[in-house]
Amino acid sequence: MEKITPRFWVLTLMVFAAAFVRLIPHPPNFAPIAAIALFGGAYFNKKSFAFAVPLAAMFLTDAIIGFHSGMWIVYLSFALIVVIGMLMLKKINVKNVVLASLSASISFFIITNFGVWAFGTMYPKNIAGLVECYVAAIPFIQNTLVGDLFFSGVMFGIFEFAKTKLPALAQVKA
Repeated sequence: MEKITPRFWVLTLMVFAAAFVRLIPHPPNFAPIAAIALFGGAYFNKKSFAFAVPLAAMFLTDAIIGFHSGMWIVYLSFALIVVIGMLMLKKINVKNVVLASLSASISFFIITNFGVWAFGTMYPKNIAGLVECYVAAIPFIQNTLVGDLFFSGVMFGIFEFAKTKLPALAQVKA
């Protein structure tokens, strides 16, 4: 059995702290959801932790906030964003974090709104209904983009700074 490192605990604490920001009043879609998933995908060395820790944090806060009928689509999108973090953030730098964050925002928008159309009752099940669904969601994408960029910047920035002050955090095993 592998030893759990201080790095693992710091990463886990950061993910849960960011998740609990969801409980503080905030503008619609200005939340750390994508940042948590990207961060987990980028920093947890074990793939199981990369998915499990962010998903557990999200599930815990959703248990407090409340679940809705389409949550499985949100969780599917969230898992895809973990994969985006794994693939796009093998090298952590500002450009890669910005590109991964934008990719996360766009994929979340596409997947969750497709789910609203496909599994909901608000829109007709035809191309016009799908277009209507996406158009109705456009006002929310701005907060998603800004929130994802902000929270990704905060999370990645804090951890990269912490690594310069605490060498144990720079070790890759987590």
